[in-house]
Amino acid sequence: MAGLWRSIRAQLITPDTAETTMSRRGFHVKDEPTRHRLESVGASFLTGFRAAVEARDEADIGRLDLIERQFRGFAYEGAAMGYAVLDGVTGGGRTARFLTGVGAPHIYMAYVGIGWAYAKLPRWRWRAVAAPDPLLRWLVLDGLGFYRAYFETDRFVRRQAVAPVPWPPDVPGDYPRRALDQGIGRASWFVAGADPDVAAELIGRFETERHGDLWSGMGLAATYAGGANPDDLKKLYVHAGRYRPQLAQGSAFAAQARLRAGLVTEHTPLATDVFCGCSPEEAAAVTDRARDDLPPDGTEPAYEVWRQRIQAQFA
Repeated sequence: MAGLWRSIRAQLITPDTAETTMSRRGFHVKDEPTRHRLESVGASFLTGFRAAVEARDEADIGRLDLIERQFRGFAYEGAAMGYAVLDGVTGGGRTARFLTGVGAPHIYMAYVGIGWAYAKLPRWRWRAVAAPDPLLRWLVLDGLGFYRAYFETDRFVRRQAVAPVPWPPDVPGDYPRRALDQGIGRASWFVAGADPDVAAELIGRFETERHGDLWSGMGLAATYAGGANPDDLKKLYVHAGRYRPQLAQGSAFAAQARLRAGLVTEHTPLATDVFCGCSPEEAAAVTDRARDDLPPDGTEPAYEVWRQRIQAQFA
């Protein structure tokens, strides 16, 4: 009976895969292979989400390892959202167990997935969802920014709306707005259909002070999600102009995420070679070294100090 209830619950709360198609979202289509790739990202995410909301235990989530290598990280991101939504509604600590259990190799994507859950939960329930790492918790807002740009594209990408949130509550300043922009930049790669000219035009519409964070997110998506050949990657690098260090920093984050999860694909070294001038392993090593001896959060959080150190290495 419990298994039937879990299946019914999953059926009721899992979004329709059609909601992630390029045509439904109104995103630019560069060509059919890229459309298929980007839509497979959304389908894999929803597979992970459903697996979490109907799972009995961690063994049920383990079947996500059967998903194609290039899309598997997105499935674990979706699973994190599923657990976080359930925790936000009923409690239970599922997210915390996921972060330290089967989700640990995918920790970066998992924190982003929690941000998707924040988009669906009332703000007063956010504290029911575990996001314990004081550094990686900023990826939650990256995930929330991605959700907004992906599903409310007219408002947050085409009209460049600004709608920060008062979270985390213990950090002063307006950095949450910037963390959201990193997610908006990442989603803009999907909105642009992985077309470097369209992607650069989208970012160019935003106020200049937002460009650095947007290009950082763009570099992460172009490296992790892919969808571009070497010529398109080079064109995106040229478009980035003075924001190439931010583009490289996002790319290095993506390389680190794929390496930690054991999900490096043939696209990963192509992207880091163009954006970072090095291999995924070397780019990831830069992120590791930059993480040493970070200061505590202040007006400028440690997460931003970390990003700036990485950007300086690629300047």
